Amino acid sequence: MLRALVQRRSHRIRYHQCQCQCHSSTSSHSHPPQLLLRRYSSSPEPTSSSADAQLRKYLGYGALLLFCGAATYYSFPLPENARDKKAQLFRYAPLPDDLHTVSNWSGTHEVMTRHFHQPENLEQLERVASEANEKKTRIRPVGSGLSPNGIGLSRAGMVNLGLMDRILEVDNQKKTVRVEAGIRVQQLVDGIKDHGLTLQNFASIREQQIGGIIQVGAHGTGARLPPIDEQVIALKLVTPAKGTIEISKEKDPELFYLARCGLGGLGVVAEVTLQCVDRHELVEHTAVSTMNEIKKNHKKLLSENKHVKYLHIPYTDSVVVVRCNPVSKWKGPPKFKPKYTKDEAIQHVRDLYRESLQKYGAEGSRGKSSDDGEQHIDELSFTELRDKLIALDPLNTKHIIKVNQAEAEFWQKSEGYRVGWSDEILGFDCGGQQWVSETCFPAGKLAKPSMKDLEYIEELKQLIEKEEIPAPAPIEQRWTSSSRSPLSPASSPSEDDIFTWVGIIMYLPTMDARQRKDITEEFFHYRHLTWAKLWDPYSAYEHWAKIEVPKDKEELVELQARIRKRFPMDAYNKARKELDPNRILSNNMLEKLFPQLDAI
Repeated sequence: MLRALVQRRSHRIRYHQCQCQCHSSTSSHSHPPQLLLRRYSSSPEPTSSSADAQLRKYLGYGALLLFCGAATYYSFPLPENARDKKAQLFRYAPLPDDLHTVSNWSGTHEVMTRHFHQPENLEQLERVASEANEKKTRIRPVGSGLSPNGIGLSRAGMVNLGLMDRILEVDNQKKTVRVEAGIRVQQLVDGIKDHGLTLQNFASIREQQIGGIIQVGAHGTGARLPPIDEQVIALKLVTPAKGTIEISKEKDPELFYLARCGLGGLGVVAEVTLQCVDRHELVEHTAVSTMNEIKKNHKKLLSENKHVKYLHIPYTDSVVVVRCNPVSKWKGPPKFKPKYTKDEAIQHVRDLYRESLQKYGAEGSRGKSSDDGEQHIDELSFTELRDKLIALDPLNTKHIIKVNQAEAEFWQKSEGYRVGWSDEILGFDCGGQQWVSETCFPAGKLAKPSMKDLEYIEELKQLIEKEEIPAPAPIEQRWTSSSRSPLSPASSPSEDDIFTWVGIIMYLPTMDARQRKDITEEFFHYRHLTWAKLWDPYSAYEHWAKIEVPKDKEELVELQARIRKRFPMDAYNKARKELDPNRILSNNMLEKLFPQLDAI
């Protein structure tokens, strides 16, 4: 899996693949290539009498002109409408040694910066924050770069705690662990398993830094289980204005709950104390159902399973239901013999890929007709095959429907049980690079679900079919209980409230710049339709790691109004002004989502 990409620009530069990535403006060019050429071509006429000397001189000037023109052209970004043509001509270009490229996992957002700090301990972090505050230079906290919207990225400067990744203290009696915020989830879980402990819940992957996963309000699934920020019982923040502060629900509860899901804007999270649970095994049961069957059993599925999620497949009536529960101490894991082997379950997908290669005439460019090629296809996982299938014609709705139907059949042939430790079972192969929009909205109470969660899905699927959106599978739906963090999308004062989280996606299965651009445009059309038709009627708000800042001014104003309606914008901005008056922890996204900071 790709992680946050931090590399010296002197080695290579990745050409920009999506229209929503961040780029330097061409207005900063002091000498555009054509002006530079014009300047060199205006040299006075030579006066030497030696023809050979004149020839050598002009050849030298010509070589210098070509070199300078090429160097200038290759070193600076072009306007948006010229990038695709430029990408076809070259992919690598030399830039100054002190420039770093930081890209999120999906390659949808990328920035260049000269200021990328990686402190190794608290003292170094405090020094970085203090100096940045004095100079009023930004050090936006960035974690593993897994957020689809690049919420931690800033061209002005960033600080990453990847080198601050230690487990500092484990309290077996209280079942708590204190860690440096740069530790990754999997690293933490591996480090405390010998103590018989683990985390209460997990997101789909394990590569997030702890500081990042709590700051954006990430979550797992389970209607009785809250989002991950609720596992935090104490924080150590390095703030620009007040230095290092330690907060908890006993010590400054108002700031603690606000900072627990603070979007990196109130301080750099240096240490986190987490409430853990006993390490345990889970039995995962995967089965395919229909929406009518789900409606009959929905309340029971939510209340009787510790973890449950639905994978809805557009253009089909199939719903993949994944349930996870602790292994019974008395019964042990269930005895089950699957109807199909793994090869049998995936074979029809392989066949569809081979047929599609022939249909699209892509055998020579995307596949291999030799025996090695056949063997290569047989070694691909389902998600890899799905990526390759989609890449053949990602915006052709009829093609995507066939891929979705193949996915539904794959899951039907993959029904069965799986047993393992909770950190292994709760993971999910999300596929390759992708655009994601995930919304969260109330779904009643556990004792009495409102059924709004299923109504939303039905309307969403009808919208997809009506607009003929090339929407791939799955539409992933999960549930959590509420959070006391005011900025959590699942924030509620009632512990009985449950919330559903619905994610729509479009994969980016190609590195072709124009194709990625077309997919991006189609995805944002898809997302805009859900915003316009569904969000307000269901009181739905986007996950902080997926929200995108609109380029359209009217849409931005509407988004700001929606955020103000749901979240304590004034209280958050007031805390930011007290802890970070010079906004060194901010970036363009935070400024746009929470405006009018100086008006407070």
